[in-house]
Amino acid sequence: MGFFAALAAMTCNGSDTLTQPSSGPQPAPSMPTPLVAPIATPLPIGVPLPPITPVPPAPVIPVASPEPTPLQATGIERVFRNLSHERMVDIAFTDDGTNRAFLALQPGQIMMFDYSAEGTRSQEFLDIRQKVNDRGNEEGLLGLDLDPDFSANGYFYVYYSASDPRRSVVSRFSVNAENPERADPNSEIVILEVPQPFSNHNGGQVRFGPDGFLYIGLGDGGSRGDPNGNGQNLSTLLGSILRIDVGTLDSLGRYSIPNDNPFADDPNAMGEIWAYGLRNPWRFSFGPLNGDLWVGDVGQNAYEEIDLVKRGGNYGWKVMEGFHCYGRADGTCDQSGIELPIAEYDRNGGCSVTGGYVYRGPRLRQLLGAYVYGDFCSGKIWALRHDGSRVTEQMMIADTSLRISAFAQTPSGEIFILSFDEKIYHFVP
Repeated sequence: MGFFAALAAMTCNGSDTLTQPSSGPQPAPSMPTPLVAPIATPLPIGVPLPPITPVPPAPVIPVASPEPTPLQATGIERVFRNLSHERMVDIAFTDDGTNRAFLALQPGQIMMFDYSAEGTRSQEFLDIRQKVNDRGNEEGLLGLDLDPDFSANGYFYVYYSASDPRRSVVSRFSVNAENPERADPNSEIVILEVPQPFSNHNGGQVRFGPDGFLYIGLGDGGSRGDPNGNGQNLSTLLGSILRIDVGTLDSLGRYSIPNDNPFADDPNAMGEIWAYGLRNPWRFSFGPLNGDLWVGDVGQNAYEEIDLVKRGGNYGWKVMEGFHCYGRADGTCDQSGIELPIAEYDRNGGCSVTGGYVYRGPRLRQLLGAYVYGDFCSGKIWALRHDGSRVTEQMMIADTSLRISAFAQTPSGEIFILSFDEKIYHFVP
């Protein structure tokens, strides 16, 4: 099912706080008594100083990172009560002390706000609605990320749908040279245009990886059951995660393909492809410790999956849906060379996965190091821990009525939840 399927039939209550069973708020830790240096008696002027006795340096005691506690249910609470926007789909944050957040709206606008202030209000940063085609439920402005050197160069990157012909566009824009609080709508440099045969399964995420390269998520091109076979076709960009170098971008939008891309030297494959066999990757992110690439891939009609994506990996679509063979009456398929997901859920859990982030914030030890993800249709949110080879812990941490379009992570590691009820939420103990 597509990401926005069943949108019209879904409703959500107007509550700003959604609670789950929990052990209750924990008492605040006691604070140590502040150390105060004693006031020395001044020596008389002209009196020789006493000899100095060397003092051995104090031993250095390493400060251990807080240990995570077992996963447990959490509550959900609205934040930024003065912000309310339709069809919020992504947020990018500065990490330069300015506390700016850039909020992408599916119709084609980017709003800016101060994410450190609860009473913050948003202001328009960019409006490209005249370029964006959002007629399809899964079309529109779908992704946004800031250049790693954004505070110096003012560059940012977007992914949007366009029409005549139908295509997905990845572009770079710049801030206004005279007003850095606004973008320059005339600064667009188109980097990539991918023809789209149908209006759904567009993917849409753009994110810079820890290696400095730009990763782009593309769905299989749409319709039902991947009729064009794009998921297993390395000669198309559809159904893949791409990896390109935009550090070499010129005025015509020409980028480079990193030499270590898995198919960079394969004449029968698109060199931009990092991994393939994906149906509709709706939100991916990189882990904080080893840069693991986590992907939520939307299923057809039975299973939603979470993938840990590796270089050159084939994630199975349309041979597989989750852990299961797809489209064969006898239920058999050739799984050789296919990377299976690390987790899945069926229609009891929902109908459209929304990939999230590994929590690394300071507030919730029960989520520390856990990958958090949810479902657009059911509002359920799960967390899991993975030791590099298997899932060691997993549970549903919240059962909400939200229509979860995306998660977002601040530079400090806290996670926000974007919902199509026009509100933003975060987790509470």
